Amino acid sequence: MDPAQNEFLAGLEAKTKKPSPFFRSMAHRPEVLKNFVPFYGAIMGPGAVDRRIKELVYLTCSYANECAFCTAAHVASGKKAGITDDELRALQTEQDHGFTPAERAAILYARELTQAATGDETRDGLFEHFNDEQVVEITLVAAVANFTNRFNNGLSILPEE
Repeated sequence: MDPAQNEFLAGLEAKTKKPSPFFRSMAHRPEVLKNFVPFYGAIMGPGAVDRRIKELVYLTCSYANECAFCTAAHVASGKKAGITDDELRALQTEQDHGFTPAERAAILYARELTQAATGDETRDGLFEHFNDEQVVEITLVAAVANFTNRFNNGLSILPEE
């Protein structure tokens, strides 16, 4: 969708200073875009869970779903959150041994949730490192990552070169 046809989209792109094929696609349903942006911000913005953990969870889901758009976006934000290139490769290849126990618990949970196969043991493992609020927040991050991954993959939305 052309931002000239959608005031909210035009405002988003003015803030980010670049066109977003994700937002432009979602703008075909303007009410969804208007509600998605604050919803996403509430999940991915400041909360009870450290930004690094959120990015590890988002990237875990995006790698598992092979979502090029979300991976590209979250590699950049993950690096800002302190995730190294070696850690990115480790996530991609499921070599989680270099992460802290709390990070490994969140990564495993996100990976299993993405496969719709989360067991009680994995979920219980989160509670060894995180409180109820944090477990809910980690679940929301994985859920929104899977939503955006499937939206982008379903519509073949790719990062711009």
